[in-house]
Amino acid sequence: MRILMENIHKAFGANKVLEGVDFELEPGEIHALMGENGAGKSTLMNILTGLFHQDQGKITIDGKETVFSDSKQAEEAGLAFIRQELNIWPQMTVLENLFIGKEKRNALGVLKEKEMKTLAEGVFKRLNISIPLNKEAGTCSVGEQQMIEIAKALMLDAEVIIMDEPTAALTDREIRLLFQIMKELTATGVSLVYISHRMEEIFEICDRITVMRDGVSVATSFIKDTSFDEIVKQMVGRELEDRYPERNPKYGETVMEVNGLTREGVFEDIHFSIKEGEILGISGLMGAGRTEIMRALFGIDPYDRGEIIMNGNPISIKNPSSAAKQGLAFITEDRKDEGLVLDFSIRENIALTNLESFAPNGVVKAKDEKQFVKMMVERLKVKMESQETKAGNLSGGNQQKVVIAKWVGTSPKVLIMDEPTRGIDVGAKREIYNLMNELTERGLAIIMVSSDLPEVLGMSDRILVIHEGKISGELAREEATQEKIMTFATGGN
Repeated sequence: MRILMENIHKAFGANKVLEGVDFELEPGEIHALMGENGAGKSTLMNILTGLFHQDQGKITIDGKETVFSDSKQAEEAGLAFIRQELNIWPQMTVLENLFIGKEKRNALGVLKEKEMKTLAEGVFKRLNISIPLNKEAGTCSVGEQQMIEIAKALMLDAEVIIMDEPTAALTDREIRLLFQIMKELTATGVSLVYISHRMEEIFEICDRITVMRDGVSVATSFIKDTSFDEIVKQMVGRELEDRYPERNPKYGETVMEVNGLTREGVFEDIHFSIKEGEILGISGLMGAGRTEIMRALFGIDPYDRGEIIMNGNPISIKNPSSAAKQGLAFITEDRKDEGLVLDFSIRENIALTNLESFAPNGVVKAKDEKQFVKMMVERLKVKMESQETKAGNLSGGNQQKVVIAKWVGTSPKVLIMDEPTRGIDVGAKREIYNLMNELTERGLAIIMVSSDLPEVLGMSDRILVIHEGKISGELAREEATQEKIMTFATGGN
């Protein structure tokens, strides 16, 4: 399938999102689509697949001008869109999710469950997925849910598959498997649009790249003819000299110690400490227990035994509220479901954890609240129309900044950041890294959980590696390498 999008424009009210985008997709190619959050990538693909209609411009598919009335019509024509926000129905089984809206029935309308299971098992075998088909989808990990979405697209026999940040929640093994499947698909003539902020993946798997900036396509080139620096310059309109800012940490006193933290069957005998002004990186493969340890520290999940000490005093953490009162803050990896109330405004989200400051007598002091929010959004450079803009209308990078602002405003002693830059463009990443440096210079201690090895190496002062719920290794910044981290992450010495 050959697709040509020419001079595409789209506005939502007074907000001009696309102002002249050209995009071309050839049969059997993997075409990267890159740009900062808010550049218009998802909007462009939503127009292609019929969710939105362009205000101006033309879409041609195999030489015929085409406009899909809705996304279902696009799917029937052979276009599948695997979105970053996974379309999983949590209370339904994996099998039911795979066939939702596309169930196989006999002439009497009875489900042909055996046929559906056979089809699903065939795709799962191809993807090397071992998730039980009768498992409730909501109990699957984020990585498993991502693989279910990929399986759904393959079951459509799609000629074009659009992937929006498909590897954000996958392990290295799952990423390698996905890349293998992508190459097999293109060998049969299937075309892939690959939206990602992971530059290394773009150079490994893609044939061409189109870069967008501020609603305009600024360049299209073959991967072999461009470079990391050139793409970054096209994306942000300026040179990004170093991916990670220089760190010159000045450590203070030990602010937190964890001794023997254990949750049976999940993690065991976790020991570590962290000083004021330090960034402690937590690495390991998905499912190793990294996030589970952080959730226990913040009182979201229980632990069976162990001791947590803050500033030399043992503390009891029973829930997130008590953790926050003890000086802990937690930026979750799932910003949409756990970090933000998407229907709330930016102001309401940022003020949510600071209500006691604005409402000492139970009545919110609106002026103080707005002034505080103004200070936080300026400090974090949140791009928005106003404080009353709904958080759900922001780009991924700006949503993450709002989550950070919400917790930084509580003046914590230890800030836990779980996958702080997942799904965020290189420009926004740099701003978050600069903020992390600024916070540690003020004495804040940061625990950073990340699956991005270059990020772990670039921002951590010290690295703990988790393997199967245990600390398998500790590395100082100057001795850490990707090879050493992966050795520990896979159980080696």
